[in-house]
Amino acid sequence: MCGRTACSLAADKLRRACAYRDRRGQHRQPEWVRGERYQPSYNKGPQSSGPVLLSRRHLHQDADSSERVLMDMRWGLVPSWFKQDNPSKLQFNTSNCRSDTMLSKSSYKGALLKGKRCVVLADGFYEWQQQSGGKQPYFIYFPQTKDAMDKETEGDEEWKGWRLLTMAGIFDCWEPPSGGEMLYTYTIITVDASKDVSFIHHMPAILDGDEAIRKWLDFAEVPTQEAVKLIQPTENIVFHPVSTFVNNIRNNTPECVAPIELGAKKEVKATPSNKVMLGWLKSSQEGSPQKKENDLPKWTSQFIHSPSPKKTSADVLQQWLGKQGQPAAKKRKA
Repeated sequence: MCGRTACSLAADKLRRACAYRDRRGQHRQPEWVRGERYQPSYNKGPQSSGPVLLSRRHLHQDADSSERVLMDMRWGLVPSWFKQDNPSKLQFNTSNCRSDTMLSKSSYKGALLKGKRCVVLADGFYEWQQQSGGKQPYFIYFPQTKDAMDKETEGDEEWKGWRLLTMAGIFDCWEPPSGGEMLYTYTIITVDASKDVSFIHHMPAILDGDEAIRKWLDFAEVPTQEAVKLIQPTENIVFHPVSTFVNNIRNNTPECVAPIELGAKKEVKATPSNKVMLGWLKSSQEGSPQKKENDLPKWTSQFIHSPSPKKTSADVLQQWLGKQGQPAAKKRKA
């Protein structure tokens, strides 16, 4: 299952990271809808809100269905047919939707057949492996190129930063029976895990590449029967162990995603990389809770999975986090 994610990009950077080409081949960035509600986080769980992509036509009937918008929605689908006055009274967990039952369970079938498909965005997601000493958390994400650690381009230039994990989801819109604001919620579709992450029973259905994203979102051009063929496991992912610091949902700093060395002492002194990470947090997520430097983990080059002998994605993650914290002037001198 997928029970925890991270999405740490600021709203403007997230928009640029989701750039795409519309039906006419024009380069576009999705517009935010209620973007002021979005809050970056290194530790998102069900019932919190998170960013999703959807077709503009869901909000404007005369819009081109290939156009996309970004919206902040609550994680945990509330079906439109739910009649009680409080969505928290829903008696079952709808944060994840099994792919083999999504066309049979009433919570999801209606929304799916109406084309209410969305793409849930994240830096990556967390999973826990049962070990003799307890559960060890891992951070799982797309392989990253060296561009992810370069200085991010500005304005309308091509995004060079972190490649977001794009997960297939279903959304719905619930209206309180007594009236009030419409509530938009989503669920993440899950599939059997690939062999590379065999310690996970089910993992998010990951849409790998813009063509898959286009087909999933463009409900007017791609019918449900065609779109569901995109829902399958992927092996194009990498992962590394992280600190059990992420276990507490209230913890929300880069320590959640920082690679650790398994078996290393928990109490470590501050390092230059730790200080850079703190600087990145201050610049990218102003006003969020700060951790003391000596509470941060030691960076390491030892990772459990390496898709390439040249450079692991975890190496890129480490350097990308570091680059984020460097003042612009220092970057130019480098």
